[in-house]
Amino acid sequence: MKKSLLSLVVTSGLVGTLVIPQFAFALTATQKIDQQLGELKKMQSNAQQKANEAQSEMNKVLQEKQQASTDINSLLSQIETTNLKLNDLNNEITKVKDTLKETGEQLEEAENRVESRDKLLKSRLRLMYMNGVVSYADVLLSSTNFGDFLDRLNALKAIVTQDKQILELNQKDRATIADKQVQVQQQLDKVKDLYTQTTVVKADLVTKEKEKEVKIASLAKKEKELEDISEEQEKMLLQYARRESALAAEKRKAAAEAAAKAAAAKAKAGGGSAPAANTAPPTGGKLGYPLPKVATMTSDFGTRSDPFTGKKATHKGIDLAMPNGTPILAAADGEVIVASWWSGYGNCVIIDHGNGTWTLYGHIRNGGIDVEKGDSVKKGQKIAEVGSTGQSTGNHLHFEVRIHEEPVDPKPYLR
Repeated sequence: MKKSLLSLVVTSGLVGTLVIPQFAFALTATQKIDQQLGELKKMQSNAQQKANEAQSEMNKVLQEKQQASTDINSLLSQIETTNLKLNDLNNEITKVKDTLKETGEQLEEAENRVESRDKLLKSRLRLMYMNGVVSYADVLLSSTNFGDFLDRLNALKAIVTQDKQILELNQKDRATIADKQVQVQQQLDKVKDLYTQTTVVKADLVTKEKEKEVKIASLAKKEKELEDISEEQEKMLLQYARRESALAAEKRKAAAEAAAKAAAAKAKAGGGSAPAANTAPPTGGKLGYPLPKVATMTSDFGTRSDPFTGKKATHKGIDLAMPNGTPILAAADGEVIVASWWSGYGNCVIIDHGNGTWTLYGHIRNGGIDVEKGDSVKKGQKIAEVGSTGQSTGNHLHFEVRIHEEPVDPKPYLR
């Protein structure tokens, strides 16, 4: 009995020694899986947080855009009013200048008349001085008869009347000259004031035009910033896609090995040779167009200088403008490795075509992703719909081609 009990204890100890390491090994593997799942969940949580922040920022920018548009419209209205006021001032200046010219001509004519009469009066005074002063009584008393007396009387009356008219006209014209001089000065002052007002209005117009340009520039800058995908967002997406691509590659490798073994066995049985696998990435013109028809390209691939900051910025794909809901098509056969929201890209799909080739489809509308991660897709298959999610200001497809994760110009691959 003691021997049996001892044997049982020894056997139990050996079994425990054998089982415990295996159980420990199983726990370690589980922990690794849990750790990977935890990292993936953390990455997705961070992505969702970034997405929420991006959406909040986008809503804020869109509100600012709307306010900026309102401000620009208000400025345009003010500029229109200012221009109309400027036109009125210019018309008033023209009118006053015409009046001033007419007043000047009248003044000049009055001065010429006064000058002419003054010459006449001076000429008579000079004659009187040279011939001696003769009184009207002497002229009348020296008449030879009554008829001569009447003639002389009428002549004297005419001379007196003429002198009186000359003096009255001169007096009137001198008053006219004084009045016209005042008018000229007033009109000159008015023209000067109008020119001053015009200068102020023009300065105000320049200020408003500059303010409008600043508003437009600010709006354009915000829109551009809204379209840009940050390096951090891209890095996070690539990290996630890289992991999914590696898993997909492992599955493809296993499937390829199985297929190769089957083909080798079949070839061995049939006496032929197994076909060689294609390991080269696709070359130009091998990808299908990602939309049902050719769209307007609103932004090209490549590095460019930001017109406001002067910094170099690279657009890693092409933007193809299409209405909301337009079908997005897979550019080639492959496996979906990303089908979710990714911050600046918005709702995004990435397809791994093998041999290091990915295609990326960004800014898909909410609810517009038709595939799931792990799905196999065929060239031309509908995978999503055009939208404007993420850092986007209008409906379009952001399309990228990446070779070994590096962005390349998609255009040659679509020809």
